[in-house]
Amino acid sequence: MRAGKYAGLETELVSPPLRASLALYLGLLATTEVPADDLFVDAADLPQVLTATRLQQSPAEVPGSVSVLDRALIRASGARDLAELLRLVPGMLVVSDGNLTTVNYHGSNAAQARRLQVLVDGRSVYHPGFARVDWSDIPVAIEDIERIEVFRGPNTVSYGANALMAVINIITRLPHDTPGTRLKVTRGERGIADWYASQGEGWSSGDLRLSLSGWEDDGFDHDSEGRDARDDRRLNRLNLRVQQELDPSQSLDWQLALKEGTNQAPTSYERAAFPISFEPWEQDDEADVRARDYATSLRWNLERNPDHRLYVQGSLQHWERLREWRACEGQIAFSPQLYQLWSLSPRYVQLLGRNLRQGILTAPEGSAEQEALAGQVIGQVLATVDPATGTLAHSCGLINEDTRENRFDLELQDTISLSDGLRLVSGLSYRHDEGDSETHLGGTLDKDIGRAFGQFEWHLDRHWLLQGGAMLEHDSSAGESLSPRLALNYLFTPAHSLRAVYSEAVRSPDMFENDAQWSYRVRDLRPAALGRSEAWYFAHAQGSDDLEQEHIRSRELGYNGHFAELGLRLDVKLFDDKINDLISETLTLEEFMPTNDNSLHLRGAEGEADWQLSATDRLRLSYAYIQLDASHPKDERVSPRHSGSAAWLRDWGRDWSSSLIYYGADALNSYRFERLDLRLAKRLPLGSSQMELAGVLQQRLDDEPLGWSDNNYDERQVFWVTAELEF
Repeated sequence: MRAGKYAGLETELVSPPLRASLALYLGLLATTEVPADDLFVDAADLPQVLTATRLQQSPAEVPGSVSVLDRALIRASGARDLAELLRLVPGMLVVSDGNLTTVNYHGSNAAQARRLQVLVDGRSVYHPGFARVDWSDIPVAIEDIERIEVFRGPNTVSYGANALMAVINIITRLPHDTPGTRLKVTRGERGIADWYASQGEGWSSGDLRLSLSGWEDDGFDHDSEGRDARDDRRLNRLNLRVQQELDPSQSLDWQLALKEGTNQAPTSYERAAFPISFEPWEQDDEADVRARDYATSLRWNLERNPDHRLYVQGSLQHWERLREWRACEGQIAFSPQLYQLWSLSPRYVQLLGRNLRQGILTAPEGSAEQEALAGQVIGQVLATVDPATGTLAHSCGLINEDTRENRFDLELQDTISLSDGLRLVSGLSYRHDEGDSETHLGGTLDKDIGRAFGQFEWHLDRHWLLQGGAMLEHDSSAGESLSPRLALNYLFTPAHSLRAVYSEAVRSPDMFENDAQWSYRVRDLRPAALGRSEAWYFAHAQGSDDLEQEHIRSRELGYNGHFAELGLRLDVKLFDDKINDLISETLTLEEFMPTNDNSLHLRGAEGEADWQLSATDRLRLSYAYIQLDASHPKDERVSPRHSGSAAWLRDWGRDWSSSLIYYGADALNSYRFERLDLRLAKRLPLGSSQMELAGVLQQRLDDEPLGWSDNNYDERQVFWVTAELEF
């Protein structure tokens, strides 16, 4: 298999910078003797990961690359939100646009992060209607997280469409592990004001944890023109997790998550290319987004015997983004004839607007219908112009931009060991997605998704491990798809392996991309516009309803090793990913033309090392080198060629600890990014209780905007302190 499918891959991938990075890892392997004890390590004694195949596996057995951010690293990072933690993952790109954060793996359009599957304890939080993950709004407090597993590569075979590039699985702490009371307060510059409180209780056959938390800051200071940025964020969360043992072989796991908050954000209402109003249009500056979400899930676990177990999980989720605001525009913008003319040809409307700005009061050349409508619009313009000032009459009205999304998901999974060397996981799932938005979807849309999946893990002998699987998925809007994966691992020992992986994956267009009915109904117009108190804004867009799924074909060669006596873990991979039928266009009212005409070819290498140097020192390094060929310029510009992080965690003794972390990318959406984070903490015993005081300083080492030109701070550093009490 390697001689055929992977022939020529090394020559194709390895450029001079890449060879230098590989030489560092290979040199370490060549000069480091594998301790004799490693030859006898049992795989069961190694750390286990779950996200790759839905099977518990040691890192050396995984058919791909998995980054694990454990609780100690999460705490030492000092991060306040989930997206910041992902800067520690090689190849993961984090870009903010005001208070909206997008996370991409290996790139593609920075404004449209559509290609990651994000899970919280196995429940997808990827929005069904608008292909997004609201990172700051995920109703999980960082303090409740046990670890984050990131499968870096396509994994539709395990989690269905949208796991096109990577899977991020956020795993929360078990209630059994969090007894007692925890209180935490964070205060700092830029309006940082966070808090957290939890209570854990247990009884003879179960445990629960209830946590409440809040998060707040003022966002960026100013935009590219020096104006104050309106991107404050505020949210409150409630999380409840209950585990109940029914008998020695059965248990229930129930979770409930609630979140409410407000986000300051610009409206999506933009003045289209018909600028015949001689005064700038206005809108309500207090149009904050009110966010209200809830999610609940119930899992029944059955262990028939040590070699056979299954579960059934059902979940319900609801996302609400509510906003009504008042906008003002020239009355001609609410003309039914102009709306109809836009439906025929937005470009013709643009040409008409240009003529009117130049004082040309004749219809541009076009079809008879276009010229007739243009004549009526010109008459309406003349009727609404103030002859004394030459300005158009304006009207102001209310715009509703509410969106609601719902999901019901039911899944059955069966895991069985058929022999000492063969394991199988299989399952079925059904999901119903619904999106509701008068402005963006023209009402309510829904779709149904059915899945059947299966994967096997076959130890051919003590060294060779063959793995394969497929996901068959039927999407009522996108049709059927089959996503396969095949991997071969050579295990030098249970802790060291080489792997070769081939996989395919898909992403289905979301409701907005494929079926948008994007138009603004303006109510309560004052004064009435062209005799109407309610009208449609003339610019609008409609989805084509014929988009196809995006497809990726991925090849990977990698090494994973655990040098137990050195306390060193390594993972290195070469990758070659080709994405076809890519939807890359940024969707606006003026140019709403998503297509499958784009492609993306990603090649490169990445790796990470986690080294417990001693009982007091831990060093963690990550690096990614990416070569990118894209047919669309918005995909081309986002990916840095070089990016990575370096972290040093130290326990100084006497309950003092520190962490120093460097993050860098040579071009994060065309802007260089470098930052140094320092955290210093002191634990104070208070009788049977413990208090920790910590300070975090973030220092930007560059002087550029963060991802977008409007994201600017007045100062390059920010400082905050936390106080946490456990009793």
